[in-house]
Amino acid sequence: MWAHSMTVQDYQDLIDRGWRRSGKYVYKPIMNQTCCPQYTIRCQALRFQTSKSHKKVLKKMLKFISKGDVSKAVSEEEPMDSHIEDAVSCGFVHRSESHVSEAELTPLNEDHTDRVENKDEEKGETEEEVNVKKAELASLQIRGDKDAAVPGEPSPSTKTVHAPPKPGKGADLSKPPCRKAKDIRKERKLQKLLQNQRCTLEGSPLQAEHQALLLQNSKSTANQPKSIEDFIFVPLPDDAPHKLEVRVVRSSPPSSQFKATFQESYQVYKRYQMVIHKDPPDKPTINQFTRFLCDSPLEAENPPNGPECGYGSFHQQYWLDGKIIAVGVIDILPYCVSSVYLYYDPDYSFLSLGVYSALREIAFTRQLHEKAPDLRFYYMGFYIHSCPKMRYKGVRKEQRLGDVDLRSLTGFHFALSQSQSPAQDLAEIIGDLCNGLFCSFML
Repeated sequence: MWAHSMTVQDYQDLIDRGWRRSGKYVYKPIMNQTCCPQYTIRCQALRFQTSKSHKKVLKKMLKFISKGDVSKAVSEEEPMDSHIEDAVSCGFVHRSESHVSEAELTPLNEDHTDRVENKDEEKGETEEEVNVKKAELASLQIRGDKDAAVPGEPSPSTKTVHAPPKPGKGADLSKPPCRKAKDIRKERKLQKLLQNQRCTLEGSPLQAEHQALLLQNSKSTANQPKSIEDFIFVPLPDDAPHKLEVRVVRSSPPSSQFKATFQESYQVYKRYQMVIHKDPPDKPTINQFTRFLCDSPLEAENPPNGPECGYGSFHQQYWLDGKIIAVGVIDILPYCVSSVYLYYDPDYSFLSLGVYSALREIAFTRQLHEKAPDLRFYYMGFYIHSCPKMRYKGVRKEQRLGDVDLRSLTGFHFALSQSQSPAQDLAEIIGDLCNGLFCSFML
């Protein structure tokens, strides 16, 4: 449907039921008729925890800004894409049995047997062990003769027969036993604790309490995993080669900052569409850009108990050294931040700006939650499991899989074990997406 004007609460109710907007056009896919089901993705931003791949993206950006490091071994594919080429280009060469020559399958002859005997005698082995090896080698030779008896037929698959392992000497008793690094760290902490206790016995009771509090605080901070904010809001050195700034400007109705940066933002969008999506130069026009990413039916609202920027449609601009390198189109609603689109300068694709901007938008949702407590979710739009470009929208434990018609969200593992059509196809691939990005699916 075409929405000329809509309150943010009305649109909040619609996206909770599986609707989305493209410009002023609001639509909902017919799940039982479409060939490519589209599932609404929702993340619980307050419970989100960064994975190993997320930290790599955040560290990559931090190193680029603070030190100017550029990772050369970075592909433009998203982290969830399967890399079949890696298996092909690896150094290990696999050959089937039909490609193995007869020379490679020839069993050991008598010369090899004599060499083995001489080596065993030099090592001081007993005659019984040499006899056992002779018998094994003779059996191998007999098998080889039998296999080679029929010249016209292909040789059957041969199995490598390994000799029984030699009795080892055991551990070196002169050296201390191997220990795990975890046990060593525990022992060091215990030694520090005992040392602090000795110092407190000599000092006053106030000093003892102070040291105990310091020890407790150090333990609590050390055991807590790093959040997105720990990577984003890091003080940079004064001589940092780059400077990154994120600005949030209202796009509808357009603010003065949005109007001043419109042309630069459009040029980034045009280049993104041409390079990434292979659009012809005449397709990404200004009218198409305005209709698609600038026009919005949402009415701007600034309630006293809401965020400082208010509710409505915005552009989150990423400024690097005084120029726009990426723009995230978002809607700020009463209960969530909804991601509409992202476009970026292809020259900076090595920074994984798709994942980085999603992490920044989650951190932005947390910031808005401090002023507006009801705003705690992050919507990533639709997930289409048959579209390779959607694979970076993986699944994490902060998510829920629900039913839009029933307006309910259920546990994700429940959907895996009791999924029915149309979730059946989705459940089959979710196991491959478990280490991806932060999503929730609504059927």
